[in-house]
Amino acid sequence: MRRDGRSERPKAVSEYLVERMAQAGCTKLCFVISPGKSDILRYYGDRVEGMDVAYVVQPRAAGLCDALFRAAPFVGPDEPVAIGLPDTVWFPAGGLAALTADRLAFLLFPVAHPELFDAVVLDGAGAVTEILVKAAAPPTGWIWGALRAPGPVYHQLAALWRARDCEDEYLGTLVNAWIAGGGQAAGVKGGASYVDVGTLHGYREALRLLADTERGRDDLMEAL
Repeated sequence: MRRDGRSERPKAVSEYLVERMAQAGCTKLCFVISPGKSDILRYYGDRVEGMDVAYVVQPRAAGLCDALFRAAPFVGPDEPVAIGLPDTVWFPAGGLAALTADRLAFLLFPVAHPELFDAVVLDGAGAVTEILVKAAAPPTGWIWGALRAPGPVYHQLAALWRARDCEDEYLGTLVNAWIAGGGQAAGVKGGASYVDVGTLHGYREALRLLADTERGRDDLMEAL
């Protein structure tokens, strides 16, 4: 629930990501939406949490890379970006602050079933060596849930995606190709919990996670 003055109203799942973007210091927000999601435009309008809002329509579902790089016209050549998925809930809320804006960096979360996500393999120095997209038995339980990148890196990834005939559906395969070509990425194990609300199991897990968080906040307020 979101408290609005003295009253409460239901909170959209995407608001959790919006709040985390605001905490990370973002000043602009771009929603990539399908043609049938005009309700998101009505919900957020042109400004939210101190951020100016823009909208880009993805005509058809064509994968995450297609969605991410449709925002490219709104990203300046030297403008850092933060990227997250609106149907997820994760903690800590300030996790993006653990990622510096001078490199491609993934915020990593431990999960019980990494095979359902994109597992991130690191070397001893914390550099990403490979992203395993929904691999059957990944050697790590850490997945990426959000990322930050300098503007030039974001645009280099967009250019590489186009050079590969826009065939990469998942960001993981594109980043693997970028690393193979000499690019570098870091993985930061700064996440504590991560839930994809797009499934029934994930929805129930998100309710449990948020209930636990609310109880913890209430306990803290009582202690204060």
